[in-house]
Amino acid sequence: MIIKNTRVEIVQGDITDLKVDAIVNAANNKLVMGGGVAGAIKKKGGVAIEKEATKLGPIKIGESVATGAGSLPSKYVIHAATMGMDFATDEVRIRDSARSALRVAEELKIKSVAFPALGCGVGGFPLLASAKIMAQEVLRHIREEKCNLKEIIFCLYDKEAFDVFNKGVLGYLEYVTTKLQNGPFTVVDAIIEIDNKGIVIIKRSNPPFGWALPGGFVDYGESLEDAVVREAKEETDLTLEDLKQFHTYSDPTRDPRFHTVGTVFISRGKGKPKAGDDAAGLKVVAFDELLKLDFAFDHRKIIQDYLAYKKHL
Repeated sequence: MIIKNTRVEIVQGDITDLKVDAIVNAANNKLVMGGGVAGAIKKKGGVAIEKEATKLGPIKIGESVATGAGSLPSKYVIHAATMGMDFATDEVRIRDSARSALRVAEELKIKSVAFPALGCGVGGFPLLASAKIMAQEVLRHIREEKCNLKEIIFCLYDKEAFDVFNKGVLGYLEYVTTKLQNGPFTVVDAIIEIDNKGIVIIKRSNPPFGWALPGGFVDYGESLEDAVVREAKEETDLTLEDLKQFHTYSDPTRDPRFHTVGTVFISRGKGKPKAGDDAAGLKVVAFDELLKLDFAFDHRKIIQDYLAYKKHL
């Protein structure tokens, strides 16, 4: 499958035979190449790989370094330390080593890299768990980092491991990039009280039209709190004080455009209200006048709940 400009592929075979720019070695932190994938790499690529690697070690568990690939068809071997000399590994170590291996691949300015099942040999980590951890790190890297890799391959030696990774990696990536990508989307709205006389509402300049609470979509990597503060500033020029969550609304029909889940915050506004560029208007409406207006989305319901809440304070 292709994510952005990077192809992610699962293959069955010997990783040492792959004609890629780099292969990843599931290494120990001293970079001594004994059995498993490391032993196969040393056997086919030559002891020069281990000699070069051990000069760079020891490294911290979770870190990665690159060496030449000896007589292998690849150009580099990226040694990802998934364990110490006690061969113990876990989720954090596998995640960190996968992440650092991808980072080293980018530093090498290469276009293709192949991974084995990290932590699943002498480390004894479950195949499916490793597959999902590595899939998560590959997706994060492609989406969040400046990814120049054109091909990321998971290479499994036997059919059992191939079947697990084929389902675990591709199944996970397809779920995230197709099903989750379609929503629901996370939004925030702000009930901004002004001098305990009313709240700020804006007139929408884009469909769906009508009056609405200030708010918008949560950006990737942003908290709900940061998002509502940002949206309020952009749409009303107000700074929010005494911010607290009020309620979350999740009716799939609340937004006529698509499925959104919205968390509403109550706060006090500091400053002089001023409509932002994406608002057709702004006003402060007294509490007893709010329900006389036509609201977009489910904001009438939200305001009704808010007024009932205020009444019982």
